[in-house]
Amino acid sequence: MKIVIFGAGALGAYYGGRLLESGRDAVFFVREKRAEKLKRFGLAIHSPNGDAAFTEVPFATRTEEIGKADLVLLAVKGYHLRDALPALKELVKKGGKVLPILNGVEHYEVLQKELGKENVLGGLSYIMASLDEHGHVIHANPQDALLFGPLAPSQEDFCAQVEDLFRPASFTAIKTDAIETAIWEKYMFITAFSGVTSAADLPIGIIRSHPETLEIARQIVKEMKRLANLYQVPLTEEQVEKTEQIFQALPEEGTSSMHRDKKKGLPLELDQLHGAALRMAERKKAKLPYIQFVYQLLKPYEKGLKPSETAAP
Repeated sequence: MKIVIFGAGALGAYYGGRLLESGRDAVFFVREKRAEKLKRFGLAIHSPNGDAAFTEVPFATRTEEIGKADLVLLAVKGYHLRDALPALKELVKKGGKVLPILNGVEHYEVLQKELGKENVLGGLSYIMASLDEHGHVIHANPQDALLFGPLAPSQEDFCAQVEDLFRPASFTAIKTDAIETAIWEKYMFITAFSGVTSAADLPIGIIRSHPETLEIARQIVKEMKRLANLYQVPLTEEQVEKTEQIFQALPEEGTSSMHRDKKKGLPLELDQLHGAALRMAERKKAKLPYIQFVYQLLKPYEKGLKPSETAAP
């Protein structure tokens, strides 16, 4: 099975590197700038689960360079999705089924409309990883789960093939028939986690030491549970408690990719997470005051703004 890793950010580089490590037939589909780094520095993974390094990395910058595609692991930021659609359509024509591991839920509507429902699987990941100046992966803790599953009964056989494909790779691959619920559970977690760490500009350890600040995350979790229920997704109070337990278990220095992007002055996935939740709530005539507060607070940083640039002249 031919795998196309669409994007070589922290997630794509980690999972793609692990698939290469296991001997799978994989190629990265990247932009020219990322291709130059791959040519110059190769690909490396620094991880508590074991390091890996590749001096020669298979990549393509044009879909014409890819002969066929069976599985497309879509690992781009949400704000790059629209730009990615033309290439994704070409890869689907080459036979590819798309497995997105983007944050949020709104992208599924876009992908299914543009690519066809049959060609879009359900997926998400739980991992804390970033890239260094060479584009190498810094994996922060042992967690590296990639969950996937069918969004329609007709995709069951293909997902079973993906399960076999991922089995030799040294990351935690979990096939689930409840992928929609799992996607919303991750959405609930990441909206709270990214929101509170980015708005407070602090790692989770310091936030935990201030119950008043941690309460913002707890309230966002509760709002996301209510939103999911409005869309007939059966998130429960037990899953709310589980999410709160995750906050307590994270390492002291743990923080979100949104917070890291904010500190670097990079664009934020604010519209894809908090903005999308507010739009979905509006369609149901519901209010999400804590999510709205975080969204409004982070809006000036959405397109990329370093904190140092906010100082008065």
